[in-house]
Amino acid sequence: MNKAEFVDAVAAKAGLSKKDAKGAVDAVLETLTESLVKGDGVSFIGFGTFSTTARAARTATVPGTGKKVQVPATKVVKFKVGKALKDAVAK
Repeated sequence: MNKAEFVDAVAAKAGLSKKDAKGAVDAVLETLTESLVKGDGVSFIGFGTFSTTARAARTATVPGTGKKVQVPATKVVKFKVGKALKDAVAK
């Protein structure tokens, strides 16, 4: 499902126009992004938790050539699935 299909599904479930649903989805994604950029986690009970963590610099090997390259330190997003979502997907 891409973003347009997701917006259509939200509009149908919530009884909103596609324009209103797109605005709501965009606002949720923008707010989630802003919170993660600030280093705050975002938790939806039963769904899951978004958080950020630091990944240390490391030396990696390019599989095809065996060449060693330096990978710089970076900040990455993590998602921990909630119990209700895990159970729903497992069924």
